[in-house]
Amino acid sequence: MNLEGVGDAVRCRAFPVTLVGPAIRWFNTLPQESITAFMDISQIFLAQFTTRIAKAKHLINLLGVTQKPGEPTRKFLDRFNDEFLEIDSLTDSVTSLCLTNGLLNEDFRKHLTTKPVWSMQEIQSVAKEYIIDEEVSQVVAANKRQLSKPPSSACPQVDR
Repeated sequence: MNLEGVGDAVRCRAFPVTLVGPAIRWFNTLPQESITAFMDISQIFLAQFTTRIAKAKHLINLLGVTQKPGEPTRKFLDRFNDEFLEIDSLTDSVTSLCLTNGLLNEDFRKHLTTKPVWSMQEIQSVAKEYIIDEEVSQVVAANKRQLSKPPSSACPQVDR
């Protein structure tokens, strides 16, 4: 897009269209009407993101994302996806391998290993079933624990 010779208003309106990922999330948190000129937005954008250039994420960052004991699969996938979005040029096979490596949910892991390559969209679709199953199991277990507790009585029993 060539914006040479256009005014600040056009540049300011066109700027967010060029943003993705963390940059658009950052932009959306700016206070309403805090930008009065294109120079304002360009300066605060550079101040926010030039320091991040040196911290480019690599595949090794994704390999480090593992499910913690007791962590729900939903939360793990959210963390994994956040890291995945920060890394450029990942193939489906590498992403699938990294996710499978980090999973503690054995049933989900077995499902992912039945097919060598999954796209993130396919993984998210399949994950829904395992997440629902896990969440239902947690509710059932909580209900069983609640039912196994002895009932407490407000008044102690008195022998007559």
